Amino acid sequence: MNVALVHDYLNQRGGAERVFRHVADIYPQAPVYTSLYDERVAGDFVDAARVRTSWLQALPGSSHYFRFLAPLYPAAFEGFDLSAFDLIVSTTTAWAKGVRFRADAVHVCYIHTVSRFAFAYDEYVGGFGALGAPNGLRARLARPIVDRLVAWDREAARRPTAFVANSRNVAERVRRYYGREAFVVHCPVDVDRFQVGDGAGDYLLVVSRLLAYKRVDIAIEAARRAGMRLLIVGRGPAGAQLKAAAAGSRTEFLGAVPDAELARLMGSARAIVVPGEEDYGLVPLEANAAGRPAIAYGGGGALETIRPGITGEHFPEPTADSLAETLRRFDPDRYDPAILRAHAEAFAPARFKETFAALVDDVVRNGRRP
Repeated sequence: MNVALVHDYLNQRGGAERVFRHVADIYPQAPVYTSLYDERVAGDFVDAARVRTSWLQALPGSSHYFRFLAPLYPAAFEGFDLSAFDLIVSTTTAWAKGVRFRADAVHVCYIHTVSRFAFAYDEYVGGFGALGAPNGLRARLARPIVDRLVAWDREAARRPTAFVANSRNVAERVRRYYGREAFVVHCPVDVDRFQVGDGAGDYLLVVSRLLAYKRVDIAIEAARRAGMRLLIVGRGPAGAQLKAAAAGSRTEFLGAVPDAELARLMGSARAIVVPGEEDYGLVPLEANAAGRPAIAYGGGGALETIRPGITGEHFPEPTADSLAETLRRFDPDRYDPAILRAHAEAFAPARFKETFAALVDDVVRNGRRP
């Protein structure tokens, strides 16, 4: 059976890319189709010899300004010639589900979320940053473009033979917005990247892309109100705005850091904070792999991965006040690092690979739907 893999883009090192790495390991001979690829960033995830990029790769500055290319992604992914393949396995947050394939082929799509422009327009436009226009003007300028993307997105969501969601939260969103049922296979956690730390640092830690919907602004203000030091790992278009908001606080921005340094920072943190509503969110489980608890907004995927009082805490409202109150009450000494680590190991990659591969095989054999 000829197999092809598809992923949105491989020019960053986020959770979606880490998951795709494990999917690529399941099918080591399969070529990888993606819109953009940066070997310096993702070469250890997927070898360059396997990668087939779209025509977007040739555009000057495309890897750096890839979020501005949103209107072009549908054509890029529909332009891939996958006619030689019997099975297509894609992972996506937006675009890869829209590839075209033979009528007798099978396409299994591992979906991290329904496209954000389809259900969270304001947040999407905030991250899109159209030409740097003020928010009100930006929204008016972007609306016709986003409306066309939403129409494409709904049609593209009809194409995969089966969806596999990374959480029950996302499966429900797929049902609500696409009218499709989805299997659920929780994301893998690279537990071997982490060693159990001692939590001896005097700081809280946020690990996130700096995008509007991640709500890092809540963490900055909450840490300020609670009088705590906060370290932020990550980059993104909201960086300058967030740094301005953090002026005069005990917040430090570290940018992107190597995996080994991230593991050290996690293991030494008092806790890892996840301030926004995550579709699934690998960070709380990565925190547990490092022997540290997570404090996350009590919605979305965090309801599936955090056991309150055992592996972390939820704060009830998506506000700085709610998080600050939780931080004031938080006692890191109540958490057992061995229990935290064991919780993370239940999501280890080997288990994900076995479950996901068996599910794909079942869809191929039986065309089974959830």
